[in-house]
Amino acid sequence: MARESGRDAPNGNNFNTSRRRFLGSSGLAAIGAVIGGATPLSRNGGGIPQAHAQAAPAASPPAKGPQYLKYPGKHEGLVVLGEKPLVAETPESLLDDDTTPIEKFYIRNNGQIPEEAKDPDAWKITIDGEVNNKLEITLGELKSKYRAVTRRMVLECGGNGRAGFSPPARGNQWNNGGAGCAEWTGVPLADLLKKAGLKPSAKYTAHYAADLHLSGDPNKPSLSRGVRLEKAMDPNTMIVWAMNGKPLPNIHGGPVRLVVPGWSGSASQKWLTRITIRDREHDGPGMTEFSYRTPIKPMVPGGKADPANFRILESMPVRSIITNPANGAKFAAGTKELKLRGASWAGDLTVKQVDISTDFGASWQRATLEKPKNKYDWQRWTATLKLPSDGYFEIWARATDSKGAMQPHQAGFWNPQGYGGNAMHRIAVLVG
Repeated sequence: MARESGRDAPNGNNFNTSRRRFLGSSGLAAIGAVIGGATPLSRNGGGIPQAHAQAAPAASPPAKGPQYLKYPGKHEGLVVLGEKPLVAETPESLLDDDTTPIEKFYIRNNGQIPEEAKDPDAWKITIDGEVNNKLEITLGELKSKYRAVTRRMVLECGGNGRAGFSPPARGNQWNNGGAGCAEWTGVPLADLLKKAGLKPSAKYTAHYAADLHLSGDPNKPSLSRGVRLEKAMDPNTMIVWAMNGKPLPNIHGGPVRLVVPGWSGSASQKWLTRITIRDREHDGPGMTEFSYRTPIKPMVPGGKADPANFRILESMPVRSIITNPANGAKFAAGTKELKLRGASWAGDLTVKQVDISTDFGASWQRATLEKPKNKYDWQRWTATLKLPSDGYFEIWARATDSKGAMQPHQAGFWNPQGYGGNAMHRIAVLVG
């Protein structure tokens, strides 16, 4: 049964209302006066107080607040990061459900959103390239000829956490909201690749889709990424047509898309039309120079990058988020205990533990970590915090993956496009 969402949870105020009230300039001034000038840190774990980062000189107009999404079927609390193409992230407190509802799932596009398919079952997918038999199959045939499976798996944008880098990296400034965990229904890509018959020369996939490039050029793919054949053959890499038991919405790539769990969401091509098997690493848009790549040797932040020093981003780094209470929640005077909920995941790996701190990392308390429903599912966690008094508190969450890698205090290993930023999540709450 899904958890109560953070938006309506009784011990955390409405995200939109409370966050604006608590983190707005007037709210911060009032809180600063009450608790001696302490102010909330940035949501993504940087060392600059959020109030200082947002505050403008007294004579300047107030900073523009977040722009909330207005899109049919989507939650009003999603925050727009870009309009051309449309990109919107989900605040952490809206990710409090075990299975992320469609209306709360983040949006990431690279090109123009295609029109919704009038006859989804007639949609055609082609498998060609380094195969023995070119395969052309409609969605209707895919549903009728192959055994469908349903798995709950995390889909995460490669730039998730980008806002934590200093100096700022290029691209949409995601906090932690470029991720969601839905139930996907479809067939393993491996089933189709086996049917097509892979040649010994097969090494890499190349994905193509129906979305038009932002320029309007029909001969220019908006994005064409691929994965190593080993990942393509993973039984959890799927061609899907349903999300949470419903036909895949057009905004999420319907009627059919790839889901390549654990890796950058850009590999999970929406509006899928063709997969070409190549005898070398794919070099389509989004595969070269610094796109979805991270440094091999650490580089100077903000310095000139050398493409030869970069490798493809594959498994995403470990991450944990606090989903309840919301950042900026206020509690009644005398509250001695807080119930926390959250989620954690670790790319191709699993999460070994999640720890919580209320004293800026001086000490840590182990959270109770649940097991995933299946591989690539996120792992929910809970914790009960004892509060020594009323006042202002910051709560930090830190996850450790199954190989021992731990979330850092701030985004490290700077790169021009801002990939791999997984600073521990922090929220601020006020008691009394």
